[in-house]
Formats: sequence, C-alpha cells, structure tokens
Amino acid sequence: MPIYEYRCNTCRRPFSIFVRSLSAEASATCPRCGGSDVRRLISRFSVLHSDESRAEQLMDSADLADIDENDPRSVARWARRMSNELGEDVGPEFNEIVDRLEAGESPESIEQTMGDLGEMGDMGTPPTGGDEDL
Repeated sequence: MPIYEYRCNTCRRPFSIFVRSLSAEASATCPRCGGSDVRRLISRFSVLHSDESRAEQLMDSADLADIDENDPRSVARWARRMSNELGEDVGPEFNEIVDRLEAGESPESIEQTMGDLGEMGDMGTPPTGGDEDL
C-alpha cells in the first residue's frame, strides 16, 4: 500500500495520497485548493543497516582515501560523516570543533583555545595521564 507524493502546480503545495491497493490508481487532486494540475514527486526512502554492516562501511578504506589530514575542512567532512553514521549525540564540544575545522581553522589552533579538547583528547583519542591517574 503505497503513499504517493505530489506537488500542486496551482498552489505549489506538496501533499500525499495513501493508496489502499497496488492495483488502484490514485486520483490526484490537491486537498488545499482542489486543483488537478499536479506533478508526482520522487519520494524519499531509507535503508536500514545492521550495526555490523555500518561498522564495516565506516572502516572502508575507500571512504578514508579522500581525507587530506593537512586540510581541516577535509577532516571536518570525515568527522561529520562518522558522527552522522553513528547516529548518536556527540556533544557540543565535538560540534564546536568540527564547525571550526569546517571554517578552516587548524587543529593546533583549536587545541590551544580549547585546552585539552574536553574529554576528546587529541581529536578522538582519549587523554592520557601520568602516574596521578593510577
């Protein structure tokens, strides 16, 4: 039972039509203005992946090949992609760091102004301590 999406060419508003069977043809009229001059849209869809397949995809060397470690923007794109793939809230410090990398600021400059980068250590590596941590 598909849901078809349309855009009304009269009022320019999008709308959806739920079709109760695959063999039924949807009569597409705009629910807002009643116009029949409509255009069918390509619907978005998503694909579910297992945690294992997501982890394999993250470690794909082809995705890592386009990272230029000397270009802060390249590192920022990679960090955003990883964050989005993980789907977890990484916190305001991470977002600030990536925003600053996207603006072209060097990791060294960011580290100087943010201290030890909070809990992240050196861009994702946990901070190491001396004997006082034992």
